[in-house]
Amino acid sequence: MDEDGLPLMGSGIDLTKVPAIQQKRTVAFLNQFVVHTVQFLNRFSTVCEEKLADLSLRIQQIETTLNILDAKDSAQDSRPQESEVPSENVVTVAKDPRYARYLKMVQVGVPVMAIRNKMISEGLDPDLLEKPDAPVPNGATEKAIEESSDSDSSFSD
Repeated sequence: MDEDGLPLMGSGIDLTKVPAIQQKRTVAFLNQFVVHTVQFLNRFSTVCEEKLADLSLRIQQIETTLNILDAKDSAQDSRPQESEVPSENVVTVAKDPRYARYLKMVQVGVPVMAIRNKMISEGLDPDLLEKPDAPVPNGATEKAIEESSDSDSSFSD
């Protein structure tokens, strides 16, 4: 016995003289453990599913809000501007290989927000995705674009 009066189990006990635990009692304890564990896991998974559904709803609401804001921003950006007649040596966004790869991504169904983020990270104007016939903003000529396209690898990170 220890200082609290509890019996100590140690190497001095002969286990052959200790009576066996009844099998029915062991099975009952095991069944009770399994039932309580399954009930806990069921409640836990239900709570997790509810939280995931709530989070999914919140993400959809945020995406809707972003789409509305983006549409408002696009409506403000589409103010009538002076029509410019591009000269023969000015390259449009659709012909510029830096922008053409992103236009291709839009065509194959890559999410526009992901494309916009990638363009921003590479220092390109993502608003030009909506204006493929606009001239390249830095005034690059076709010859300069052809020279730069030789060194660029498409679809690489």
